[in-house]
Amino acid sequence: MIVIRVCLQNMKKSAFLAAFCAVFLSGALFAKDLTISEISDDSALRFMLAKTWFIETPREVLQKQPITQMLDSGERVQIRVEAGPRESDEFSIIIARERNGTFPGWAQGSFILSRRISDGHAIRARVFLRSDPYTYIQFRPLDDSKSEMDALVYDAFVTQALPIKLPFSRLMSSPLNEILNMAGPQFPRRYYEPNPDDYRDVRNFVRNIRRDIKGLSFIDDGAINEDGVYVFIETEKSQDGTTGLNCSGFAKWVIDGMIYPISGENLMIGALKEPYGKRGSNFTLPFERIRDPYFGLDWTRNLAAAIGSTLKSDNFASLSEIEVQNAPFSALLVRSGQKTTIRSYPEHLAEAGFDFTGIQPLLYSLAIDEPRYIFLGAINTIGGRPSLRTYFHIVILVPYFDENSDFRIAIFESAEETSFNRFKTRYPGHYINLSRVPVTRDFQPFILDPQP
Repeated sequence: MIVIRVCLQNMKKSAFLAAFCAVFLSGALFAKDLTISEISDDSALRFMLAKTWFIETPREVLQKQPITQMLDSGERVQIRVEAGPRESDEFSIIIARERNGTFPGWAQGSFILSRRISDGHAIRARVFLRSDPYTYIQFRPLDDSKSEMDALVYDAFVTQALPIKLPFSRLMSSPLNEILNMAGPQFPRRYYEPNPDDYRDVRNFVRNIRRDIKGLSFIDDGAINEDGVYVFIETEKSQDGTTGLNCSGFAKWVIDGMIYPISGENLMIGALKEPYGKRGSNFTLPFERIRDPYFGLDWTRNLAAAIGSTLKSDNFASLSEIEVQNAPFSALLVRSGQKTTIRSYPEHLAEAGFDFTGIQPLLYSLAIDEPRYIFLGAINTIGGRPSLRTYFHIVILVPYFDENSDFRIAIFESAEETSFNRFKTRYPGHYINLSRVPVTRDFQPFILDPQP
């Protein structure tokens, strides 16, 4: 192996072992990320490239073949160039860190400089602080003395256009941690350093749901009442023959499974239908009896309030405690074919929640900021005659980090698990209201199998 062969030259045994351990712990052999301050420095390599790849004409750079270099830490990196899409005026110089024997370009510590083909000028430099292609920081030239910095997670700007008192020409070859220290507290470091130990209970919750969901089936308007009987939500009459749960009944089954080990009881269906918090108006009141537009909102709020008060106190049943009302970003990258634009992201809308477009970065930020919570989502849109905002579907969203610090989102709805990649594109133009639910270590659904 190249790393070991190079380290052996002119080394004593103890020095070799120290170098090998550095490589072993750095992630070249294993994929687990380090803290940002532990990312090995590649500024000397970038300084060398700044005299060649970073300033040579685009024609010269685009003809270069990939080369492999070794950092002082013993890590291998690959330097390569990639042209942008055919209609693009960009090309990129990639300093790709090694990850599991490959150089994907987004492994932790990787650096990408983008330049224009037309004039060779630098456009931006991107650094991956985690081994995740969707979480990175980037720098852009601002003027002769300053650059500006963006921090993005899943196409959302958690920091945008933060001035850095360093010209871009110097920034390209400066140590990463020196640059981040210049950014100061405005750099949201926490979004790039998740602690997988914080998610043990949530990971256990996901395993329990996956284990116990196998005994369930879907039936429209189905739920389990406080006595453990399968009923219809509207009438609370027993289901005859085949039994099952709909999206609302399934959400109740999940919350019951956390409350039952503590109280020995399931929640009452009637109480979950009651209006909760401010919503609607005198105009909507007559239509609530006919169309029940706020059912999903009331149901999720009541579920979250019930478990908040059971696990903590009545203070945790208030709307300000259970409802997610803030997002840490106000702009998104929007991709359409080969074109990327920046679009403002609206703030939380009362009685609606968040624009569904930002659901993935929103869940990422919630996983970081609230690692011991899951979320009940009430999906809604405006429609019908007269036009009313209607909450028509309920889903359970579980954002978390696995043992290797990789970001995951588990989606459970209507008595089954759903792929998040399918879910995130299902409701364009809709909104989602989120209620937070603390996770318990014990999960014991009152009834798993509807069969006698």
